[in-house]
Amino acid sequence: MEQNGNQKIVKYRKPLNINIGMVIFAVIFVYIIICVFMYFTQKHIEGHQVMMGSLSTNNIYKGIALRDEEIITASQAGYINYYAREGERVGVGNLVYTLDESGRLADYLNTEVSGTNLTSQDLAELKSEILGFINNFDPEYFSTVYDFKYGVQGTVLKLANANILENIDSINQSGIAELISFCNAPDTGIVIYSVDGYEEKTIEQLTKEDFDTRSYEKTQLISNNLIAPGDPVYKLSTNEDWSIVIQTDQTKAEELLEKEFVKVKFLKNQDTSWGEVSTHTSANGDIFVKLTFNNSMVTFCTDRFIDIELILEDETGLKIPNSAIIEKEFFIVPKQYVTKGGNSGNYGVLLETYGEDGTATTEFIETTIYGETEEEYYLDDMILRIGNYIIKPESTEKYAISKRGSLTGVYNINKGYADFKQINVLYNNDEYSIVKSNTQYGLSVYDYIVLDATTVEDDEFIYE
Repeated sequence: MEQNGNQKIVKYRKPLNINIGMVIFAVIFVYIIICVFMYFTQKHIEGHQVMMGSLSTNNIYKGIALRDEEIITASQAGYINYYAREGERVGVGNLVYTLDESGRLADYLNTEVSGTNLTSQDLAELKSEILGFINNFDPEYFSTVYDFKYGVQGTVLKLANANILENIDSINQSGIAELISFCNAPDTGIVIYSVDGYEEKTIEQLTKEDFDTRSYEKTQLISNNLIAPGDPVYKLSTNEDWSIVIQTDQTKAEELLEKEFVKVKFLKNQDTSWGEVSTHTSANGDIFVKLTFNNSMVTFCTDRFIDIELILEDETGLKIPNSAIIEKEFFIVPKQYVTKGGNSGNYGVLLETYGEDGTATTEFIETTIYGETEEEYYLDDMILRIGNYIIKPESTEKYAISKRGSLTGVYNINKGYADFKQINVLYNNDEYSIVKSNTQYGLSVYDYIVLDATTVEDDEFIYE
């Protein structure tokens, strides 16, 4: 019994069984650790594909439209019914509206309109107007919904009432003709059914407060309203020449005035036109620029505030980010010292070297040309050094390398390494530059460049 009590119990250890699954898991785990380490330690270089494009600078303004507008007032009281569509040109003597002293004409027209069939031409006109609104609608300009509403109402009334007026006998038989006044246009012009107090303003009378759209009030003149003598009934814009006034600073005003004519894009419909430039400075020091046009007035006849973009630069080219642009220094040597040689037939120079015994020899050194002027080349400084002598081909004349100059360019990575390419910047803004395409030492469309030039060095290999 004592023998059995003194025996020690040893725990059995299971042998470690390493199978293929554990090996694969360990390899994958180590690989992931290495990848994560490399990602956070290596330099990240992002590429950018060069594309053709244009540049928009910050030349967007909200302008006030000034036109020759004559407010037509009522000569007597009554219920008004319009027959000319807003934005339509009427001639002298054309019927624009009627005044009904009794108010019975509106009920008569409503009854007749409900039973009037529009012709296919009338329906086509309505369809064209609706499709035009759908294609050009912008939620940022929601007020155009109301303009569209009144425009459609005017079109329907014009078409329907025109059909009724063709049979004037029916109105005479109704017994209300004696109470109706037919009012015709006093002059030729575009009909507008709204007033806002800007009709008589000129550039000399404008103030910066007039540009505040929050305080702007526009009164829409609606058919079948009761009006009093002297109330405005419509406006007549009689001149195709009109203008847009914008507020700028002195520098911009002088720049525009120097151009005399400026290309303007109307943001409402993306149309463009050329405006003649004139300026005015108010007594308070506010500077206004007036752009005068001789077309497109009817398109914007109902708009007082118009958003425009001044197209001061209209060139297109290669559009690249400004972050990709860098300046780099090069050696400048006369063109007569650069020649072709070697087995590849590339450009290079004849560099004077010395052996161990002090004997001078000439060695052809290939070098890349990055730019040129009429008489000089810009050469890479990776091999050449200041103080080196190069020999003029077929001559004993020497030139000591010392002159340096800088070029503006980007790093091209088409070949897998950072290769400097000169660029010719046409114009730029805060984010992008437009550069000339297909230059001898520059870029072409679809080339790949380094997005941030500060992340690479010359001839550095790119790992993407």
